[in-house]
Amino acid sequence: MNRYFCDLHIHSCLSPCGDQDSTPANIAGMAALNGLNIVALTDHNTSKNCPAFFVHAKARGLIPVAGMELTTSEDVHVICLFRTLEDAMEFDSFVDGRRIKVKNRPEIFGDQFIMDENDEKCGEDGYLLINATDLSIDEAFDEVAKRNGACYPAHIDRQANGIVSTLGTFPESPAFSCYELNDDGNDGEYRERFPVLSGLRKVVSSDAHYLWNISEAQFAIELDDEPYSSQLVRDRLIDYLQGKTSPETEGRDNG
Repeated sequence: MNRYFCDLHIHSCLSPCGDQDSTPANIAGMAALNGLNIVALTDHNTSKNCPAFFVHAKARGLIPVAGMELTTSEDVHVICLFRTLEDAMEFDSFVDGRRIKVKNRPEIFGDQFIMDENDEKCGEDGYLLINATDLSIDEAFDEVAKRNGACYPAHIDRQANGIVSTLGTFPESPAFSCYELNDDGNDGEYRERFPVLSGLRKVVSSDAHYLWNISEAQFAIELDDEPYSSQLVRDRLIDYLQGKTSPETEGRDNG
């Protein structure tokens, strides 16, 4: 077992609300400087910067995870993470057919740049990425499960697009195995309000839209990584998020 410091919710310059300095290479560089080991790229309703991110993360000695922050038809944000880049890109194609396509207005919402492995702009998504898809929470959960990935509610302790603020509760269905907090200090309050959380795993992530928001080495998960490979670590991470490993391995670095 080894401890891996994680930030599993980061946006790049492809998200319209993301800073244009948040390119795949710059995200990987900042994550490495911050002492992270596992980093997930989760742009709004797309995974199209994940291929470039994998190149730069590997060059920095990081274990990259491909995913997205999906906006459901209920206007709830859920994190979708995958074992392989190929699975994430297949899910990206599926979600692309379920997006409600409204032309982006960069002067209002921001640019949506796709980057290549040289960290240069190679394309742009012309349709706004931050609006809701027509996928319900239950359908999103099922579609991620079909691809053997992990799906869980994002930043449940925030008002904007959090499952609690949007639905007024933390639902018992679908059968989420974990939940994300933006501020770990809110965990006690939410566990008291919603007893269902006591049986779930906790993830603390930055939801970084700017490089300086990326987490430092604080939230950690211990994973069985023998015989070591980056793919094995990704598999063990997804297993953990799916509730398949011991919840006693979760922790934070307290110095």
